[in-house]
Amino acid sequence: MLPQDESLEILEEFLREHHYEKLQGIPIRVILQLAYLVLKETAFVDGSKFYRQIIGDAMGSPFTLTLANIFMWKWEKNAIYGAIGSHEIYGWYAIIYSSFCSI
Repeated sequence: MLPQDESLEILEEFLREHHYEKLQGIPIRVILQLAYLVLKETAFVDGSKFYRQIIGDAMGSPFTLTLANIFMWKWEKNAIYGAIGSHEIYGWYAIIYSSFCSI
């Protein structure tokens, strides 16, 4: 599960570090607002109950996969790249879970 607020901060850091002032004409500010909506406003209905996601993000969403890769970029940057030798290889495998609560 990706922590929502931290993921948004890392997304902004990633975009700025890679000099993305705009992506396909969309400013970073708008991209972050849209990412916020995707993370914070995900919901579904099951029968007569309405559920809003409060932890993580929607499993299977293309955005979730992209965000997980960006999240790992930050983790790898801080923890791995300085610790491995030039003859070593690092890789990772992620399983993404989502949590919902009834409201």
